[in-house]
Amino acid sequence: MLATKLDTLQDRYERDHPMLVSLRFQTDDSLQFVPGQYVTLRYDGTSRPYSIASSPNSDETELCVQRVPDGTLTPTLCETLDEGDTISIRGPSGDFVLADPSERDLVFSATGTGIAPFKSMIDYTFEEEHHLFEDKPRDIWLFLGGAWEDDLPYRDAFRDLEEKYEQFHFVPTLTRETYLSLWKGENAYVQQTMMKYFDPETVDSSALDEDLRMYLDEEPRLDIDAQLDPNSMEVYACGINTMIHDLTEALKAVGVPEANISAEGYGQTESETNEG
Repeated sequence: MLATKLDTLQDRYERDHPMLVSLRFQTDDSLQFVPGQYVTLRYDGTSRPYSIASSPNSDETELCVQRVPDGTLTPTLCETLDEGDTISIRGPSGDFVLADPSERDLVFSATGTGIAPFKSMIDYTFEEEHHLFEDKPRDIWLFLGGAWEDDLPYRDAFRDLEEKYEQFHFVPTLTRETYLSLWKGENAYVQQTMMKYFDPETVDSSALDEDLRMYLDEEPRLDIDAQLDPNSMEVYACGINTMIHDLTEALKAVGVPEANISAEGYGQTESETNEG
């Protein structure tokens, strides 16, 4: 396993939401990794793993960190670590990575900091023109769930990407925002929202739970000129275990081959697994 020293904290970018922070580092040695892998940070005797959010083509290493108020490491990372402080990084590690490019569409589904590996994957996919297969475009979908709009990391970057590439479809979905704002986007859980975007002619819903079947007939709130086909998509999901379980079962029920589903989950809430 490669051990690399992080010589300098180059910059800290704090999102509007106080519980999510994006950290950017420069390393004293080049960090070679595959999109989807993670590194382990060590500072003052405490180590924690974090998925890499930056592309391998980037000059910086970027991580998306959730603050855990009573945690051991995240209060330091999010509040007291100064630019120029030295920490260490070990890795990369992990095999939650993209399959070789194919004609299948790519579908990503995430909640919270589960977006980190997909930020890396999506950026790299477009940088390397893997959104094309044998010169034919394939759709790249991102379903990103949260309670409030400020719970959506990198939302502006994904909206910019959607403006740049017509094959990229960003579907943010919120469970609470509609009560206090004029939010016009999707307002259900990720697994429920995704059902709306399937082509009904390609789906056999007989094995789908009744509470999800109703979403197949519901009109999407976003005007996207594309639909999901269970026979020609590969899915990557990362987030809390309840979402991972429900989404995986739903995808298999509508006909997505299990071999085309890759998922990683953590706790019922992020802090249950990432103790900070």
